[in-house]
Amino acid sequence: MENKLVSPNPHVHAKSSTSSLMWDVIIALAPAMVVSILWYGWSALMLLALGAGFCVLLEWTITKWMMRKPSVACLPAAALTGLLLALNMPPSTPWWTVLIGAIVAIGVAKMSFGGMGQNVFNPAITGRVFLLVSFPQQLTNWEIPRGFIGGGLDAVSGSTLLSQVKLEGAGSVADLDIFRTFLLNPGGSMGEISGLALLIGFVYLLCRKVVKPWIPLSIFLTVALVSGIFHLCNPEAYTGPLFNLVAGGLILGACFMATDYVTSPMSDWGGVVFGVGLGFIVMMIRYFGSYPEGVSFAILLMNMTVPLIDRAFHRKKYGYGRA
Repeated sequence: MENKLVSPNPHVHAKSSTSSLMWDVIIALAPAMVVSILWYGWSALMLLALGAGFCVLLEWTITKWMMRKPSVACLPAAALTGLLLALNMPPSTPWWTVLIGAIVAIGVAKMSFGGMGQNVFNPAITGRVFLLVSFPQQLTNWEIPRGFIGGGLDAVSGSTLLSQVKLEGAGSVADLDIFRTFLLNPGGSMGEISGLALLIGFVYLLCRKVVKPWIPLSIFLTVALVSGIFHLCNPEAYTGPLFNLVAGGLILGACFMATDYVTSPMSDWGGVVFGVGLGFIVMMIRYFGSYPEGVSFAILLMNMTVPLIDRAFHRKKYGYGRA
């Protein structure tokens, strides 16, 4: 009987390979990374390089020496995990924090489940949440280092917009310039600096047919709807839809991490349900939780529901079964 090799997901029935898809996502992140490096300078460049380097080294070592498998094909995915991990950190994060985050992301969240395509939780988000819980001081230090352009200032520290709302109420951002915040919003995690740069990368992914728009769109619409209802009921206590769409890491999480092939539903309708649940959890945490931001926690919680969603909205098999 002929031996057949069954590889782990994602299974893409196209000319694209897993490596080429990962490179496409890295290219799509390039605009946000460039803006972050220009604004935060060497600090951002160092974190991005360390994140990608640590994750690639760890995955290569575990795959080659512990699992005894070929390790070259998985390296772009490991680099992408490291870049996303770095983009979810403040630019002032110490280097050793990135190393610990990489160990959790690759060693715990990914390789302990069997490696590429078999992890249950998004590795970068898992590493970020672990660091946030374990080292809150380092992960909430919003000092802005001097960048390559004139924006950054040495030793300037302050709260993010979401932290400001949590401490001072929705009225503190009533006069915020939403469009300017969408273009450039320094002071939070590196990946939050420009919603425009993130959306440019997301459009690239759509044009390359790497991702489908249903998950991000359902997240954005749910966030807008829920925040709109609460804002109409009490505008002094709850921020409005536009603010919640552009503030924090919603765009980064919705476009680049919630759409992860491995940890998101396979069907379009399943993706819509996934996105609606994720957007609702984000707003509940933002409005009623102790943390000002809820995107990372919402992604991990919805990752756990993916097997149930796939079971409820599974694709037809060979022309039979439910749609």
